[in-house]
Amino acid sequence: MPLISVNSLGKVFGAERLFAGVSFQINERDRIGLVGPNGAGKSTLLKLLAGCQEPDEGTILLARGTRVGYLSQTLDLQPERTLREELLAVFDYLRSWEQELQELAVAIAAASERGEARERERLLQRYADLQLRFEHAGGYTYEQRVQQVLDGLGFSRELQDLPIAQLSGGQQRRAALARLLLQEPDLLLLDEPTNHLDLEALEWLESYLQEWKGALVVVEHDRYFLDKVVTRILELAFGRLEEYPGNYSKYLQLRAERFQRRLQEYEEQQEFILRTEEFIRRYKAGQRSRQARGREKLLSRLERLDRPQDFQELRFELKPAQDSGRTVLSTRGLVVGYRQPGRDPRVLLQVPDLEIIRGERIGLLGPNGAGKTSLLRTLIGQVPPLQGKVLLGHNVHIGYYSQTHEDLDPQRTVLDEIREVAALSEESARALLARFLFEGDDVFKPVGSLSGGERSRVVLAKLTLQGPNFLVLDEPTNHLDLPSRQFLEEILATFSGTLLFVSHDRYFIDRLASRVWVVAEGKLLSYEGNYSDYRAQLQREPGRAAGLGPKRAGEHVASETPSPGAASTETGANHDGRRPGRERRNRRGGQPRSRSLAEVEQEVEEREQQVRQLEEALNAAASGGDLAALQRLTADYEAAKVELEQLLTEWERLAAAETTDQAGTPS
Repeated sequence: MPLISVNSLGKVFGAERLFAGVSFQINERDRIGLVGPNGAGKSTLLKLLAGCQEPDEGTILLARGTRVGYLSQTLDLQPERTLREELLAVFDYLRSWEQELQELAVAIAAASERGEARERERLLQRYADLQLRFEHAGGYTYEQRVQQVLDGLGFSRELQDLPIAQLSGGQQRRAALARLLLQEPDLLLLDEPTNHLDLEALEWLESYLQEWKGALVVVEHDRYFLDKVVTRILELAFGRLEEYPGNYSKYLQLRAERFQRRLQEYEEQQEFILRTEEFIRRYKAGQRSRQARGREKLLSRLERLDRPQDFQELRFELKPAQDSGRTVLSTRGLVVGYRQPGRDPRVLLQVPDLEIIRGERIGLLGPNGAGKTSLLRTLIGQVPPLQGKVLLGHNVHIGYYSQTHEDLDPQRTVLDEIREVAALSEESARALLARFLFEGDDVFKPVGSLSGGERSRVVLAKLTLQGPNFLVLDEPTNHLDLPSRQFLEEILATFSGTLLFVSHDRYFIDRLASRVWVVAEGKLLSYEGNYSDYRAQLQREPGRAAGLGPKRAGEHVASETPSPGAASTETGANHDGRRPGRERRNRRGGQPRSRSLAEVEQEVEEREQQVRQLEEALNAAASGGDLAALQRLTADYEAAKVELEQLLTEWERLAAAETTDQAGTPS
């Protein structure tokens, strides 16, 4: 019994149709990753599932009693409560039972003193019943569970006792996630849950969700997270939804195979249509006019395949205008922090003497608030050091990417922002921006009206014009969708200069880093290799300092093999990969008997009528809210569609063969 059945869902914003015909089911213990380009409607679909918005088309049927939990952008927290009190409030029913148990214990003692045996027995029975309920509901462990979640998501003991109103926006979002996890809904809907999490908290969340007892649908841009947590992918793109079994890595493989197959099928159909149209043109008025009209009729009923669409890709290069000297940057006695008027300076980081050599690629890791951004800004000269010095090498030209995009002017248009960097003609600037997916009137949008992903692309476009040989990047993958992240990796992997970057994207770090710097508890440690090498080295260290590096949680990578209950959307294929044949076999010899074109045409008409009847029945079941009928009819409808597709494939083969045979015959 599915928790949710979605049928022919559609959503429109103004004159734009966001998506249509979206159908799928969510079953108990499903682990679903919802992926797709920015703007495809992923967050909107989550809101529809949560009941926060109403669909314009289709239905969402929720199984009776299903509790849905949704991590939304608007946080419903009580600002006057402390963080710990807010989470303990999840268990108010247990705390009321706990209070009642205490009151019953006092009443039992009083009844004993008064010698009221019958009253004492009644109270004892009530106490036993309530204590059993209290124990089964987790009454003796809920405080430990609250502490586990608070610690796991990176809240210090100091933060746990602060009022919600004093927490930052990112901390409040983590608090809302903590409360949702403790509520344990049957279906958990998460929209970018790893935002504002450092690596330690992120890996704790991965481990926690791997043991989640309910169903899960998550929108997430962290590929490690998707690989470890989900076992089924729903891709929302180009206004429609497609399903893939397995984790994210498996999805990439299957999607590429599916795209190539569809492209081949499209090209073969286009070739067949051209041949058939040529046959009709040649013989429509000749002796074979009847055959030509038959082909024309069937061709008019042929379901035309659309050319398969692929994601838009960024198209740019990052090339240094000149090479730097061998030593790009070095530090001597560096102390990073901030001066505070009338108070002692706030020291964030004691930095050992460092040297960055040309061509190095350094990933900077550490918990939130450890001083990573402050270190970057000190190294590039935006913040003066408290002590010590930073020395730049010969011919070093820095290109800085700020995670807040503070170097962009919100009043300028995208076009003007680019032309501020270089004296480009409008035509040249527009050509450059097209490589960053800004086309048409998009170039005249004010920077202040852009989404986070669009602003990220503007900053990258400016970097290409500056020609730096030392890139310093602070969370460059924030706001980018998954295809854009992967493309940026490829560009930076071929960058011939030097790279220093902060990122929580472990795929990104693994792909690019040749060295890892870890900052925590006011110290900086250096490790050779990428993120995986760093983790392996941590595991070999017998006395690893507490707080340096992420916890070793959630190491298991989710299997790419779908679970026994997972179903692929690829239908009509045998286990050996061949489509099931439609040939009928001769009773005597068991060999396939070739069918005539007329026989197949007749069966196509019958199957088309069956599909139309099932569509009408599906609509009636959806309107009436008949979930059982909807499930049965959906299965019948999909089977009929597969059979119709197979018949049309057979008709195309027979018609193509006959056309080829007759092409050389004079009329």
